[in-house]
Amino acid sequence: MRRLPDQKIVVVGAGLVGSALAWGLARNGLRPMVLDGEDLSLRASRANFALIWVQGKGVGAPHYAHWTMQSARLWPAFAAELRDVTGIDVGLKQKGAFTFCLNERELELFTSDVVNVARDLKEDAPEHVVLDHRETAKMVPGIGKDVIGSIFSPMDGDVNSLRLLRALHWGMIKLGANYQPHHEVTSIAPQARGFVLRGSWGEVFTERLILSAGVGTPSLAAMVDIDAPTVRSKGQILVTEKCAPFFPYTSATLRQTDEGGIMIGDSQETNSDQISTNQDISTVLADRAIRTFPCLTNVNVVRSWAGFRVKTPDGLPIYEESRTYPGAYVTMCHSGVTLAANHALIVAQEIAANAGLLAGDAFPGRRFHVSEN
Repeated sequence: MRRLPDQKIVVVGAGLVGSALAWGLARNGLRPMVLDGEDLSLRASRANFALIWVQGKGVGAPHYAHWTMQSARLWPAFAAELRDVTGIDVGLKQKGAFTFCLNERELELFTSDVVNVARDLKEDAPEHVVLDHRETAKMVPGIGKDVIGSIFSPMDGDVNSLRLLRALHWGMIKLGANYQPHHEVTSIAPQARGFVLRGSWGEVFTERLILSAGVGTPSLAAMVDIDAPTVRSKGQILVTEKCAPFFPYTSATLRQTDEGGIMIGDSQETNSDQISTNQDISTVLADRAIRTFPCLTNVNVVRSWAGFRVKTPDGLPIYEESRTYPGAYVTMCHSGVTLAANHALIVAQEIAANAGLLAGDAFPGRRFHVSEN
């Protein structure tokens, strides 16, 4: 079996979470080895909607609302530093975002979310405003008559997620990371001074490791005695041909990319193991998009895809060092784009400093096994 040179620290997984952490570790003077899977591995990083989203996040979990807001505020500096290191503009746009509502029930539900978050955070709450149809149309003249109202939050935005992933990969390598694609890890054997990671490619010993393998994280986490449960959540996205600019903001269900195409999304399947798209869902997504922006009626859809979210039972991230095997960390979350700035600038720095607790110990996996006694 091929044996790679011993390492001080290894990151398992190079999606948006793993590569942001590797970039941050390299930025802090470490030279992590990054073990990545195959080009066709299931990757949320290549199937996401690329939002930087604060609006309505943290209902009943104000610590998560604060964590999300912190990352959103760090994003401009993060994007600028990525550009300085790599020359890649990730297309950050933070002009604000709308949640468009097509009936009263939707408006009530989404308004309730932002109101509850604002109540919990008090003076620290993110700014938002609830708009009726006329007020929404004043800001977005192209909306359809079926949009009865909306919620607008000026902190939200989006990026070009493929350019972001490219910038993180190129940046971590420039800063000294050792990127190894086609190195999927299938087993972890804790040792006296560290861990032996194995796969069909061979094995490597590392003193410390970070598990950020997306949907593959739970099985690996169990090998270092960390519980990282996930629930099935599959989303689907449509992309149209390029259009002239018409929507300078973003929304939870529709956004115009910096290249001109329209991304349409916001679906969820909880009972599917298939990566294929569902035509019935595509029809619903397209119908809602046309009702929101009638100008899209004759625009062609050029591609679609589906992907599995990395989602815990309560929807919040997991950041935890193993108590049984110190030096092994789990980092996983659903909002890999929104939280990328936190991962690169905060969590990576904590790991580089050998911190035993990450993100203030606010998101440990052990929360799912709190004793009822």
